[in-house]
Formats: sequence, C-alpha cells, structure tokens
Amino acid sequence: MDEILKYFPDLSDLQKEQFSSLKNLYEEWNSRINLISRKDIGNFYIHHVLHSLAIAKIVTFNPCSNILDVGTGGGFPGIPLSILFPSVKFSLLDSIEKKIKVVREVSEELNLTNVNPVRMRVEDHKEKYDFIVSRAVTAFPDFVKLISKNIQTEGKNRIKNGILYLKGGDLSGELMTFLNRAVIYDIKDFFSESFFETKRIVYMPL
Repeated sequence: MDEILKYFPDLSDLQKEQFSSLKNLYEEWNSRINLISRKDIGNFYIHHVLHSLAIAKIVTFNPCSNILDVGTGGGFPGIPLSILFPSVKFSLLDSIEKKIKVVREVSEELNLTNVNPVRMRVEDHKEKYDFIVSRAVTAFPDFVKLISKNIQTEGKNRIKNGILYLKGGDLSGELMTFLNRAVIYDIKDFFSESFFETKRIVYMPL
C-alpha cells in the first residue's frame, strides 16, 4: 500500500480500504487459480496494482466514461482503475470463465458496483466504449484489428477516445505502421521503481 499512497495520496478512506484488501483477496484466489506467478505475488502492489494505475497518469477519466478492459485475466488493469475511478463504468472482458469468476467475486467483495464482468471473446463483443485498456494481450497491430469496432466516436474526456495499452520492451517493430498516430509514454517518468524501467503505455486515438 505504501507504493500506492506514494503516487496517489488523495485516496478516500474507502479507496484505501479497497486497495489494502486486494492483496489478501488475490492471494486467496491465487491459491486456487493460477492468476499471478507464485514468485510475483510478493511484488503484487508494484507489478500489478501500480502498473495498472499508470494509465491514470495519462488520463483522469471523466465520470460516466465507459471503459473496456480486454483480456483482463483476474482483473488487471480494470480492478485497480475501477477503485480509483468509482464513477466510471468498467467492463472487464475475458474468454476464460474461471478468470471472470475471480473478477466477479473480487468486485463483490469490495462492493465495486461500477464493474461489469464479461465472459466473451473480444471478437464477438459488439458494444462501444470511450477507451479500451489492456495489459499486452497480443501484438499491438493485432489488438487494434480486434477492438477498432468497439470505440465510440463521441468523446467525454480531455484526450480522444482510443486505446491505452500497457506493454514492455522494444515496441518499434509493433508500432511501425502507427508512428504517426500512437504516443508512447515511459512509465519510469511517473514511477521511480526499477520494475518500470522498460514498461510503457501506448496511447492511440481511434
């Protein structure tokens, strides 16, 4: 929790309570369903929660915005973002039932009424959203093809509707065809922990 409060000091008491409850909830679920590497659970707040919240350094979603988290797994980045933005609606989509069950149970335990778990392949999902967020579920060009149909044109936020994609490593090859559209943010510019040295956010309006 110290890492969260370091960068997000203005959390309400409820938000602090929800964030502080996350690790125990995920440790319990991780003992039943392998969501997070066993060796990685000790770095839960930096590697998963804070990493997810990096998106909030790019945009503060306006109330009533509608966000889709594609390939959410056990709920990242969607669950941490839904705690930070309680007036924003988050649909967390994954094709694997047991992962969506975790999303559903964690959301209910934390009373996150702004989370909508969706068990579906993104190819079959037709609803439209202001932003699509994700943590590196596939190569970026393939991701763009999958979700372009899901971006609505009318925007509610400071930046144009589009993709906010968490990805690490060298992105030059993946982004070659999008260089005139995509903006790359180095997460190390926001967070000082060494984990973020090679982590980036790709924002691309659509």
